[in-house]
Amino acid sequence: MDYQRSEFDGGVLELIGINIISFLISAFTLGIATPWAVTLKHSWIKKHTVIEGRRLKFTGTGGSLFVNYIKWWLLTIITLGIYGFWLEIKMEEWKAKNTVFDN
Repeated sequence: MDYQRSEFDGGVLELIGINIISFLISAFTLGIATPWAVTLKHSWIKKHTVIEGRRLKFTGTGGSLFVNYIKWWLLTIITLGIYGFWLEIKMEEWKAKNTVFDN
């Protein structure tokens, strides 16, 4: 089989910039805008990821993640913290559902 190349082509300076911007967004909004910071960074990661010659694209938005954060927070409170065990899985599911190949 002839597999095309898979790679990550992001640079360290750009990553430092994204991390600083993400931190500032979260810090200045006291965490309220964290979903937007998360989507900013995840969009950058996917934008620089190539799988078998096809570049990825992240389509998620901070608003949709914010809605999920509220839902997940409420479910965690209602279940006295038990739902918290599924939060990382739910986040990965959300990321996967919002990742496509860029045309």
